[in-house]
Amino acid sequence: MKTLLSALALLSLSACAVIPDTPRVNGDAAAQGTPVAIGEPVWTGDAILTPLSVVEDSRCPENVRCIWAGKLTVSTRITSTHWAQTANLTLGEPHEVLSRTYVLVSGTPEKRGEEAIPADAYRFTFERR
Repeated sequence: MKTLLSALALLSLSACAVIPDTPRVNGDAAAQGTPVAIGEPVWTGDAILTPLSVVEDSRCPENVRCIWAGKLTVSTRITSTHWAQTANLTLGEPHEVLSRTYVLVSGTPEKRGEEAIPADAYRFTFERR
């Protein structure tokens, strides 16, 4: 009987699994490299980035000669195990936090003339380097 109880205890423990502490989001997050809209989360290494809003889009429109190329800056929520922060990520500029580097690598659509781009038309691609 003692052997049976020991075997059952061992068997019940073997069914347990350790689940890593990962960031939580509502629903699934897209895979790294997937363009996402405002409010859509995406995995970037071991963190989830969620673009919240466009802070600045002063990029030079296509087929226009500009003195300054302008920039695209996106307020982004970065969530990882046991920490989260909101940061402004600017297109092509690395953002470092806790020895991790995240980059906004693309933002579409491109600007065309002076017309404003609707917030729901934007798609952003992030990566961890």
